[in-house]
Amino acid sequence: MSTPQGTSLPPTARASAEAVAAAAERLSIAAATSAPCAPVRDLIGTDDAAAAYAVQERIVADRLAAGASVVGRKIGLTSPAVQQQLGVDQPDFGVLFDDMRCAEAVPIPLSRLLQPKVEAEIAFVLDHDLVDGPLDDAQIRGAVDYAVAALEIVDSRITGWDITFGDTVADNGSSGLFVLGADRRTLDSFDPVAAQMQMLIDDTEVSTGTGAACLGDPLRALAWLARTAREFGQPLLSGQVILSGALGPMAVIDTAGTVRADITGLGSVTATFTQE
Repeated sequence: MSTPQGTSLPPTARASAEAVAAAAERLSIAAATSAPCAPVRDLIGTDDAAAAYAVQERIVADRLAAGASVVGRKIGLTSPAVQQQLGVDQPDFGVLFDDMRCAEAVPIPLSRLLQPKVEAEIAFVLDHDLVDGPLDDAQIRGAVDYAVAALEIVDSRITGWDITFGDTVADNGSSGLFVLGADRRTLDSFDPVAAQMQMLIDDTEVSTGTGAACLGDPLRALAWLARTAREFGQPLLSGQVILSGALGPMAVIDTAGTVRADITGLGSVTATFTQE
């Protein structure tokens, strides 16, 4: 039931199991060969969330079978402007694996990535499972062990970032790598929605934003993810890292350099990229 690459399925069409498998294979080959591929919307459509997440789940299962472990989740499309651009009315999510986490002190070779961009976020580390209960504001706040400044290095296996909602969800939310800062703050001492962010590349400002830019409140994004993950049968668990969404515009990383994000109340987080 495929259509020519670069087009989308009719709105009434539903992707077959074969199409889901083909989309997962296309993205996996792109990742394995470091060669970006065509969009997968010719196989699964532009806005079929069920099909897109089915592709993501297949890719995740393959990663787990190969020995990777899940350490958390990332939330994307938290900006109303980006949602409008892609014609969706909700965020999306991807899975964070252990090999995606990078230490601040260790340089990141650009060869690990295809088309990297970086964005500054607030990460939450959970102290309690979010499996049962109403998942209301009190439960969500109570489940957070601490917040920390984070850089998410997003990446796309799809050539030229030519993505729709279906493409990015299938591609594990266009995930790449992430870096966490050293300063940890409990929610008793830090208000995510009031945070101010400035991101610089080699001392040149490339992005600014606020906590309110992330779905109105990063904790609201966390609540959305907690409910959605439970609906998918994969609830959030204690110890997991949750990247809650960008606080401002992303910036392209196309050469060696150092990225630093300063977030009020959380300090800074740094990532250094090399051409090695």
